[in-house]
Amino acid sequence: MLGLDADRLRADLNRLLAFLFHQGILDEQYLQLQQLQDESSPNFVSEVVNIYFHESEKLLRNLRSSLMDREFSDYDKMGIHLNQFIGSSSSIGAKRVRNVCVAFRAASDQYNRAGCLRALELLEHEYCILKNKLHELFQIEQQRLLAAGVRYPMLN
Repeated sequence: MLGLDADRLRADLNRLLAFLFHQGILDEQYLQLQQLQDESSPNFVSEVVNIYFHESEKLLRNLRSSLMDREFSDYDKMGIHLNQFIGSSSSIGAKRVRNVCVAFRAASDQYNRAGCLRALELLEHEYCILKNKLHELFQIEQQRLLAAGVRYPMLN
């Protein structure tokens, strides 16, 4: 029975991944990240993605607080935050988030406050979708590992 549940969960995992690629939420960089995971680091992908989420939330707070300041004029600093967001999103394969960051950066380069505000709203939306979908993906993977009876050695 354990094997059947694990097989069903593997199929669920593959369907969700296919959906995320089809929708452009993820790109091939995510698969390359997965290839770095093995028995010696079974949680590698989720750990990297959790670091990404932690850092991204700081960047989103900084971007939002900058744009909410009526006297805001430091578009260069905003560009630095956006470059960080673009790089980290690219490194985990967060394609749609990266693409929104690129558009946001273009608005910032043109000193377009209204465009930046619209881009920030879209960025927060896409980031939320990414976070929810990857959380779902990791939950299915954890369930699959439990159903398969996979045991990783305890680390000291």
